Amino acid sequence: MSILQKVSLPRAIITHIALWIACVIAVFPFLRVVTISLRPGNNLFSTSFSLIPPEATLENYYRLFTERQFFQWVFNSFVITSTTAILGVVLASTAAYAFSRYKFPGRMAGLSFLLMTQMIPGTMLILPQYLIMAKTNMLDTYMGLIIAYSVGTLPFSVWVLKGYFDTIPRSLEEAAFVDGCSEMQAFYKIVLPLSKPALAIVFLFNFMSSWNEVLVAYTVLGKPEMKTWPLGLMELQAGFNVAWGQFAAGSVLISIPTILLFFVSSKYMMSGLTLGAVKG
Repeated sequence: MSILQKVSLPRAIITHIALWIACVIAVFPFLRVVTISLRPGNNLFSTSFSLIPPEATLENYYRLFTERQFFQWVFNSFVITSTTAILGVVLASTAAYAFSRYKFPGRMAGLSFLLMTQMIPGTMLILPQYLIMAKTNMLDTYMGLIIAYSVGTLPFSVWVLKGYFDTIPRSLEEAAFVDGCSEMQAFYKIVLPLSKPALAIVFLFNFMSSWNEVLVAYTVLGKPEMKTWPLGLMELQAGFNVAWGQFAAGSVLISIPTILLFFVSSKYMMSGLTLGAVKG
C-alpha cells in the first residue's frame, strides 16, 4: 500500500499543479476585465499588472447605470432568456418522452432529422427567420426572439433528454399505472423528478445559448427599448472610439447571473451529461 502511495503522490502533485495553471489561465482574462472596469476614464492599456489599480474607481459602473439603459438591456435579456429556457425544457421533455417511450412510424426518421438540423450553420437561418417574423408581425417583440431561440436549441435538448429517459426503467411507470396514474401523471410524477440532472443541463444550455446570442437579436430587434445586453454593449462602440471602461463594467455585471447559475446547477452537470450516454 505504501508503495502505491509513493508512486501516486508525484502524479497527484503534477496533476494539481497542472490544474492550478489551467485555472490561472482561465481566470486571468476575467480578472483583467475587472481591472479595466476599475480604471478611471477610458484606459485600456496599462503597464501595471495589479488586480486593483492604485487609482481604482467605480466611475465606469456609475456612468453605465446613469448614462446608459443598462437595466433595460438586462431586463430584456432576462425575460427572453428565462422564457426561452423554460419553454425549451417543456417542449424538449415532452418530445423526448415520446421518442423514448413510443414506437411510431417515422420515429427514427424524426430523430435523424433533428440530428441533421444541428449540421446547418446558424447564420443560414437568420434570413428565413427574419422573413417569417416580418410576415407574422413579430419583429421587435419578445415572442419573436423567444421562438427563434427555442427552435434553435430544441434538437440538442431533445437528444439529451431522450438519452436520459432511456435509462429510466419503464417498470417504474408501469407500477404507477397499477396505482391508477395516467400516462401524463406518470410522466410528471415519476419520470420528470428522476430526470432533474438532465433537465438542469437542458435549462442551462438553453439559458446560455440565449443569454449570449447576438446575430439573431441584432436582426430581429431594432427599437432601442427592446435591445438585449449584447446589443446594448455594442452601443458603447461609436466609430473608432470604444468606451472600454463601461464595456468592461457591463461585461463584469452580466457575467454574475451565469456564474450563479453554474454554481447552482454544478451538482447536476456531470450526472446530467453522462448518465444518458449509457442505457441500463
